[in-house]
Amino acid sequence: MHTQLLAIEGSSTAGPIGGTDIRQAQLPPPGLYYGTVQVYATADHYFDGSGEPVAALDALELERFRAGPFLLYVPDVKVLDGSIGFFADVPAGTECGRLFAFTPRRCIAGVGDPYVEADWSRYFGTLRKSQYPGALPIAEGLTILFGFGTVIPDGYYNVRDATTQGLVIGNNIWDFAPTAAVTYVTRPILAEGTEFSAKLYSNNYLPNPATHYHTGSLIDIDFAVSEHVGQFQIGLAGYYAFQFEDDTLNGVPAPPNGRRGEVLTLGGVLAYDMPEYNTYLKIKGLTTVITHNTVQSPGVAFSWARKF
Repeated sequence: MHTQLLAIEGSSTAGPIGGTDIRQAQLPPPGLYYGTVQVYATADHYFDGSGEPVAALDALELERFRAGPFLLYVPDVKVLDGSIGFFADVPAGTECGRLFAFTPRRCIAGVGDPYVEADWSRYFGTLRKSQYPGALPIAEGLTILFGFGTVIPDGYYNVRDATTQGLVIGNNIWDFAPTAAVTYVTRPILAEGTEFSAKLYSNNYLPNPATHYHTGSLIDIDFAVSEHVGQFQIGLAGYYAFQFEDDTLNGVPAPPNGRRGEVLTLGGVLAYDMPEYNTYLKIKGLTTVITHNTVQSPGVAFSWARKF
């Protein structure tokens, strides 16, 4: 589920940031799956490279809602003893607010940038039957995944809205993101198995042709530690994202310090499987813990998926 919260996003940064958490390396059984992700997030402070609020943006207030339908296809084939999957989603929604005290609050709406990803996943372990009737088997052991994702800049974008209001639906930049993930489930310790899951995205951007602003490459690590309890899975989730290259404008580092963004968010995640309906539900809430050159952005995301 790749729809992201506000966090490091803005007029320059895009990508599947903070959108994944539990079971990140695992692909479901072969089939075609569909669903949606609904995200609500706010932002009311912008912090500089030292983590201090920027006085010129003390009137900043942004509010975002997104609903993103998605498809996941897992063909009934094996590649190097692993499974392959193809994912696509197209977010749409609204964004309201302002950057400065002298600008009025406005709202925009539209379709955002599509995201597509191709993955290969292999499981090294043993499926274990749950002690709870009706629950899915527990995938005890290690699963690894490698993939490649792309943000396609085809969503609604208005350069004036982005630069004077901070309002964006699409970001108007290509993002190419190689990915790697690992999920490990222990034997029963607390309940039916503790899961450690993490996924790394290496986000690489092309310049925004409307502004000539080039966002520096960014690493995002989504993570979760959770417990399997019958049809439930509950735990701690979050993500850590940081830029390792300067932002540039017309080839010159963006003042005052290249604007390298860094953000850490933490929160909770709760998932519920309904095998009798081939359906999966999940809710996640996150809040910002560390913010450098980005906004403070609490938010909540709800998602569901179902097999055709």
